[in-house]
Amino acid sequence: MKDGFVKVAAASPAINVADPASNADEIIKTAVRAARDGVKIIVFPELSVTAYTCSDLFLMHTLLCGALDALRRIMKETAELDMLLCVGLPLMKTDKLYNCAAFIKGGRLLGVVPKVNIPNYAEFYEARHFAPAPEENTTIDIFGENVPFGSKLIFACDTLPELRVAAEICEDLWVAVPPSCGLCEAGATVVLNLSASNEVIGKDDYRRLLVCGQSARLICAYLYSDAGEGESTTDVVFSGHCMIAENGSLLSERKPFEVSEAGYTATEIDVFRLVHERQRMTTWKTSLERGYQTIPFSLEISGTVLSRKTDPHPFVPGENSERAKRCEMIISTQANGLKRRIEAAHAKKCVVAVSGGLDSCLALLVTARAMDLLGRPHSDIITVTMPCFGTTSRTKSNAEVLCTELETDFRSVDIAEAVNLHFRDIGHDPTRLDVVYENVQARERTQIIMDIANASSGIVIGTGDLSELALGWATYNGDHMSMYGVNASIPKTLIRHIVSYFADTFEKQGEGRLASSLRDILDTPVSPELLPAKNGEISQRTEDLVGPYELHDFFLYNMLRFGFSPRKLYRLSESAFGDVYDSKTRLKWLEIFIRRFFAQQFKRSCLPDGPKVGSVAVSPRGDLRMPSDASARAWLYEVEELKKQI
Repeated sequence: MKDGFVKVAAASPAINVADPASNADEIIKTAVRAARDGVKIIVFPELSVTAYTCSDLFLMHTLLCGALDALRRIMKETAELDMLLCVGLPLMKTDKLYNCAAFIKGGRLLGVVPKVNIPNYAEFYEARHFAPAPEENTTIDIFGENVPFGSKLIFACDTLPELRVAAEICEDLWVAVPPSCGLCEAGATVVLNLSASNEVIGKDDYRRLLVCGQSARLICAYLYSDAGEGESTTDVVFSGHCMIAENGSLLSERKPFEVSEAGYTATEIDVFRLVHERQRMTTWKTSLERGYQTIPFSLEISGTVLSRKTDPHPFVPGENSERAKRCEMIISTQANGLKRRIEAAHAKKCVVAVSGGLDSCLALLVTARAMDLLGRPHSDIITVTMPCFGTTSRTKSNAEVLCTELETDFRSVDIAEAVNLHFRDIGHDPTRLDVVYENVQARERTQIIMDIANASSGIVIGTGDLSELALGWATYNGDHMSMYGVNASIPKTLIRHIVSYFADTFEKQGEGRLASSLRDILDTPVSPELLPAKNGEISQRTEDLVGPYELHDFFLYNMLRFGFSPRKLYRLSESAFGDVYDSKTRLKWLEIFIRRFFAQQFKRSCLPDGPKVGSVAVSPRGDLRMPSDASARAWLYEVEELKKQI
């Protein structure tokens, strides 16, 4: 449960209709097995103690007494488990029968949640047997104790305050305003659904949409447990479909009719992530004054082994089909943003500095798309390559092919003489290959394209990407500056896939030379080419200096999107990259990321305009309002503590 991770399970063990004693055996066996697997919360299906399909047997005293005896035994035989259990059973209160969810922990019955919405249509006829939950909470006498009873109960973990659990039952999810809406507004972060949803063609897809949609709408974890093996098949069949979703994502699933030896599906939910998301969204409403009751329980705080997938490339879609769709949407967003800027600026030309690298390649492709949208020729794009000391024939050649194949107004300006003159002006020794040596070149290039833009009534299109901005890997008032930065919210890991998508597209269109050039650009090491080449090859590799971009993009996404601490970033990096980078390597680059991210904020505080594309961006006008002189001390302290552990 450290770092907000809690292992949970949705179970659907085989049961027998109207046999509470046998069903208790299965529930206990499943719970014990889940506890050995580290599960802390487990939910069973609707009326799992008796079976859902008992029909008029629910009106029989013998069945109801058997259900109570089974409940008592479940409580007793799970008393030693460090686990919150939720089981379904029928309970009588004041001459009415209710379809209930019973919460059990440490041998105690913490509370009972009755079903609110009682279906009585098609194959469902629950109103024949059950009454709907009362509007307000009350108590129910069970085993000589007055136990909280009502649909407005929230079970709060006192050892992990972010873990607050509530329940609704089957049909409750299918109505216009499910009880979970109010429960989550009142603080619940985890919703359990005890269900008996029979299987018909297409229903499983709709069920997934409901569960994932509700978890997204309520920014919660949603555990759905469906009745399955052993239920009566007189008229309908139940498939044991179980799901665990978190904020719109399906984390784990036992598919309909899937054979499962364990009898449950399990994964880890992240309650810290959920709470951060609610905190971030100012439109998230909280309501604590509508009769909701909080019931405390305790769980031991211990490490949770992560089995849930940690995406090593969170900016990049996993499926190829989805990736192509995402790339096209990103390009369209960039191009339409630039189109509007060109129109608003009455720009006659767009000026792009093309180096033969990934970023300038994408910026040019986006600019070409914007011109297509405007119905203007690519000759309205002035592309400029500016070779100097570190430029290699490979990058120069790729830049030329790209610019000429796209039919731009291509120009080449050798800046070596101007740079050497500037070295003399400022008294810099050109043999000293320091930051001055590098930045003079970057600023000279920016001066040239700015002046060309002035001379042509044009605007300069920025090429720098999100990863570089996060690390401050840009020359202040050099490549850092433009009139519109089309790549400002695109990370390096994603740029690769967008350029690859363009290459595939051009190849399908029969533009093989352009596609080949793009693929060679993809194969070229990322480099600013500001230090002299060695034997005609790139001598300055960015990732050797600042670290692997896939790691930095991983840290960036999870820190900005979810507010994760260095300790949690490091832990997640083990899950995502443990077989690629060792512990010391991951921690080394995490420390460098934090140091650079804080130290370089002054560059991000005065960024040019640029289109937001994804959920993470660093624009000072809307996405990252951070003091340029903020201290990284608290974050680096965590890094130092981690160093002691490894």
